[in-house]
Order: sequence, then structure tokens, then C-alpha cells
Amino acid sequence: MDVPVPVFILLIHLTNTEITALLTSRPEVDASCPLGQFPCGNMSECLPQALQCNGYKDCPNGADERHCGDNIGWADLFGQTLQDANVQDSNHSYLLKECFFQEYPESCACIQTDVECVKVNLQDVPLLSPNVTWLSLRSNKIRVLSDFVFSEYSSLVRLFLQNNSLQFISKHAFSGLHSLKRLFLSDNLISSLSPGVFRDLQQLEWLVLDHNPLSSLSQDTFIGLQSLVFLSMVGTALQQLPHPSFCQHMPALDWLDLEGNQIQNLNYSILETCSKLEVLLLMDNRIRRVPENTFQSLWKLAELNLSSNRIRELPRNTFRSLSRSLLKLNISHNPLLHIHPSHFNHLTHLQSLALEGIAIPDIQTKMFLPMKNLSHIYFKTFQYCSYAPHVRSCKPNTDGISSFEDLLANPLLRVSVWVMAFITCFGNLFVIGMRSLIRAENNLHAACIKVLCCADCLMGVYLFFVGVFDVKFRGQYNRNALLWMESVECQTIGFLAMLSSEVSVLLLTYLTLEKFLVIVFPFSNLRPGKLQTVVVLASIWLLGFIIAAVPLMNQDVFGNYYGRNGVCFPLHSDRKEKPTAKGYSTGIFLGLNLVAFLVIAFSYSSMFYSIYKTGINATDLRSRLHRDVAVANRFFFIVFSDALCWIPIFLVKILSLMEVEIPGTISSWVVIFILPINSALNPILYTLTTSFFREQVEVLLCRWQRRHILKKDRKSLTSSTIFVETSRPPCYQPPAYLQRVTLTGADPRYA
Repeated sequence: MDVPVPVFILLIHLTNTEITALLTSRPEVDASCPLGQFPCGNMSECLPQALQCNGYKDCPNGADERHCGDNIGWADLFGQTLQDANVQDSNHSYLLKECFFQEYPESCACIQTDVECVKVNLQDVPLLSPNVTWLSLRSNKIRVLSDFVFSEYSSLVRLFLQNNSLQFISKHAFSGLHSLKRLFLSDNLISSLSPGVFRDLQQLEWLVLDHNPLSSLSQDTFIGLQSLVFLSMVGTALQQLPHPSFCQHMPALDWLDLEGNQIQNLNYSILETCSKLEVLLLMDNRIRRVPENTFQSLWKLAELNLSSNRIRELPRNTFRSLSRSLLKLNISHNPLLHIHPSHFNHLTHLQSLALEGIAIPDIQTKMFLPMKNLSHIYFKTFQYCSYAPHVRSCKPNTDGISSFEDLLANPLLRVSVWVMAFITCFGNLFVIGMRSLIRAENNLHAACIKVLCCADCLMGVYLFFVGVFDVKFRGQYNRNALLWMESVECQTIGFLAMLSSEVSVLLLTYLTLEKFLVIVFPFSNLRPGKLQTVVVLASIWLLGFIIAAVPLMNQDVFGNYYGRNGVCFPLHSDRKEKPTAKGYSTGIFLGLNLVAFLVIAFSYSSMFYSIYKTGINATDLRSRLHRDVAVANRFFFIVFSDALCWIPIFLVKILSLMEVEIPGTISSWVVIFILPINSALNPILYTLTTSFFREQVEVLLCRWQRRHILKKDRKSLTSSTIFVETSRPPCYQPPAYLQRVTLTGADPRYA
């Protein structure tokens, strides 16, 4: 979290009573509302937790969208007010713009007793009048601060030296700055600070050392900083805090920001003298353990951020000593193995709790009920929100696929899942029926197509059941989410989707290779017979079944493989996924399926090249070009449909393995729209658009027309015969492959 530095300018003018009142203020909850619902302001109407702060005014008076910000903690509460004050400081828009100095560089700006020398290529501190109170030397090329360089400027209150090339600061560089209150040294190249370098800065309140390569600090570095209130050392590569006591020379320290360092150890002796500390930010470090008494001396601590560390275990009473002061706690994105139900029992004043990225297998409602003042809570998945019904704002509300209340969060997804299920099932069942009625041009090839349709039809069945369970859980999904994802039904439809996907991929690869042999090697004897075809088809189904079933055989090894999201398909990987499951899904999607796609693309390219090369000697150039274009178009759409389906899936899988944050909406669109593309288009590409199939359908239609006409004119045989002979269309002609000899030498039935 980016914290505006000027926060404490207001805080130091507030009494403890005023601060406590501001931080603990929150809208009262009407006791007349049932658990899990909250009132619409002063109205009697109640709304459920899911409708609070969702971006839409569901209350008539809009009260559900008020006080939605997580205004717990100093920065969020006063940020906007102090940001405005900071802008004013930066602009220095005084009514009186007269300069009170006799001496200052011409390249600098001067207003009253303030001097601003920004981006003027200074290599040394310039000569100024001794009554300067505000000096900005930002974004210059100053490399060294020598001894007593500021000694003549005893009235200086603010000094800005950030974004220079400072490499060395002499021990007495700041000598004489007895009035200095703010010192900014961020974004430089300072690798070390001499002990006592700040000795003369007894009035200093803010010290900002962000983004300097300060890998280590001496305990005596901070001698003389008795008035220091704010210390920021963000991204300084600090590996450890001075031991045994960090705050020994900074007894007034109120705010400590150590984000983005390499700190590994944290214990009671380091923080023992930091009793005045109210904000401690330690996110994005390498802390592995936090002893039980670490925060025992921090009796005023109001905000604690330990997110994005390497903490695997928290003792049960870690936060016990903070029971009366702590208002905001963030332990997100730590590899915590277990959160005990009593971890937060003592935090009765806590108002904001962040547990993002942490799996809580044994989550219970009693974990959060003792925190009566809790108003904001953040979980890894929205399903956990049902265990904190008394908290007004619970995030996330959705994972992009499912929402707090619905299995399919987006109305478009709800409609689309039924449309895709119908198209996939109807198309494949229609082809199976028509292939059974029509005389096959190649019985083995027809059998393969019907088996492919059976596999693709399972994808439609999967989508159908997703739609059914979406209707079943409509409006109450949060109560059933965990049970649903761990249920036999979820595992079954996930199994069907994986079985359909893998059998379809393997069958398409087999059909492609079969066609490849026929066209590229037309005179070879590499043709599968009936027995070989049956064995191959059975093997493909067996392999697909094994691929889909293996993750279900050992949950200890694979975890909840299919139940990681509401649609029960294991596409996206996350940090908490078991290594075996992650490796297995990677092997399927980026191993087997990627190789199959490359084989299909290469084979069709080779087939087209072979057809084109064979047809070069054709005498009828126009006929050859027409045929080549037709074949190219057909092959292009086959490869394009495969690419349209699998390339997005490959990309999503690769990005998830790289731990790139992928919006859940992308995953939902991939599962509902992209994944079934092949299943929906295969009947069209491999049956409905083939010339032989069209010719056979025309034959069937003509025969039906003839029978219909004969029945209609059955009473008058003569007139009927005349009518039929004169008006019936020339329905049947021999198929094209019986009328011509192809120039390619390949069986055109496969084209």
C-alpha cells in the first residue's frame, strides 16, 4: 500500500482521544436486521452482505454504498486531506512572491525564504543566504555531501535531496541543522550511513531513506533523533534491523515503514523500545517466523502489515498483546499452513483484517465472531465470506466465474452456457444420426467421425450441468460454494470435461495423421484396417479416461484437482495448488495438447503443399486453381478452429504458471466460450461441409420428394407418371469422386 508521507502533519496536532474517536467511528448496525444483513441507514429495510458496497445503490436512500472505503489506518483516513496539503506545499503558491534573499543561483526559484533548485544539473550544494528555511535540490547530480556543507543554514526546516546521485554523506554533513524537521534522501545511491550522522537533528520529525542500497545499518546511526516521528526505508535492501533495540535513539517514533526489504528476523528484543509505535509496515520482506512475544511492547500499535512475507506459522497468541490497540491487520500472501480458530479472539477492536492468498481449510464462523467491530475483511476466495456474516464489507465478491450469490456471476455467461450446450449437443447428435442413415463412403472413417462426435457431445453435457447447477444455486451460492466444489457432482462434470477434451484432441490428431498418410503418401500401404482402427479408438478412449481419472485417485497428492473453481475445470494454477497437480495439468495442457496441436498444424501444411505440388502439371489451370483454393480454405478453417480453441488455453496456463495475476473473467470466458469451440465446430468441419455428405443429403432429399409426390398423386397413375417425368428435378448424380480421377492420386473422400 502506498502511504502518503504527509499523514503525520495532522496526527501530531490531534490528541489521543480525538485520534481514537476518528479511527473507531463506524456506522452502527441495527440489531433488528438478521445476521448477514445490514440496514439501509435509518430505514427499516435490510440488505444482505453481498449487496453492500457492490457499486450499485440497492437501498432507496443509497446507504448501502456509503462508508465503503476501508478507512481504518492513518493513510486512508487522512490521505486525501493531506494530499491536498502536500500539493499546496509543492506549488508554494504564496500570495507574496517576493524573494527575501540577496544570494541564490539564477537557475533556482526563490519565494520568500524558500529556494527550489529542481533539475538544474547542480553538482554541489549552492551558496545561499543563511536565512533559508526551505530548500529543494531534487533531481540534480550531487554525488557527495561534505562535512559542514549545511552548517550556515541553521534556520533550515525542510531539506529535499531525493533523486540525486548521492553516494557518500560525510559524518558531519548535517551539522548545524538544529531546526530541521523534514529530510528526504530517497532515490539515491547511499550504501552506508556513518554512526551519528544525524546527531545534530534533534528536531527532525520525518526521515525518508526510500530506495537506497542500504543493506545494513548501525544501531548508532540514529543517535540524536529524539523527536523523529516518521521513518520510511522502503526498498533499501535492508537485511536486518539493528540489534538489540531498533528504537533506542528514536523514542518518539510513531510510524515505521520497511516495505520491500530483505529482513528475515523479527523478535521482541528488536522492537522492545518502540513503545510509541502506532504504524508498523513490514510487507514484502523475507520474514519466516514471528515469535509469540514479538509485539509485546507495542501497546499503542494501531496498524500492522506483515503481508507478502514467508511466514509459515503464527503462534496462537501472537497478537494477544495488541488486543486494545490494533485496528488494522494484514497478513495476506504468506504461506501459512494453519490458522487456529483462536488466532484473532483477543482483537476485539480490530476493524480491518486481510487474509488474501491464504487457504483456510478448516475455516469456522467462530474464528471471526469475537471481532465485533470488524467492518472490512479480505479473503482468498469469496466462498469464505459466508463464515463472516457480521462483517459489512467482505472481499472478494466474485472470482470472475462465480459470484458471492451465483455460480455464474455474469448474466451473459448464464445465457451462453445454455446456448453453447445446445449447439454442441445438437450438432454432434445430428451428425451421429445422419452418419448412421447415410451410406458411408468409408466405413472406418465414418466410425471415427461418430466416435469424435460422442466425445464432443460430452462437452455439451458438461456445459448443460454447469447451467443446471447455476440455476439450482441462484441467489445462495455462497452458502453452498465449498460443498459444491468438493462434491461428487463437481468432480464428475470436471471428469467429463477433461475426458471430452482429451479424447477429442487425440481423435483429431489420429484423423489428421490418417489423412496425412493418404494424401502425402498416396501409393503406400500405410492404411489402418478394421482391427487396427478399433484398437486405436479403444486405446484413445482408455488413455482419455486414465488422464481424466488419475487426479481423482489420490486426493492427498493432487488435492481438489477439479474443484478449484465453480465450473470444475482445472485450467488456472495458483500458489496453493499442490506441485503434483500443477505439474500434471501443465503436462496435459502444455505437453500433450500442445504437441497434438503442432502435429495437426504441420500435417495440414504438408498436405496442402503436397496437393499443390502434385497439381502443378495439370493442363486445366483454372480447375486446378479452383480446387487448390477450396482445399486451402478447408484446411485453413480446420487449423484455425484448433488454434482459436487451444492458443488462448495455452496462454492462460503459461501466465498462471508465471504467477501473473489473471482476472477471473478471462478464465470464465475461456471455459464457457473457448474450450467448447472445437466440440461445436467439429461436426461442421468434418461432416456437414464435406462434398460427399452434401451429395448424400441431396440424394436423401430427392428420394423423399419423389415418395411425397407419388403418394400425393396415387389416384391417377398416368397423370402422376407424366407429372413426375416432366417436373421432378434431376435428383441423383454419381458422387464427384466416381466421375473424375484426381490429379493428386489421393482419395478425394478425405478432402
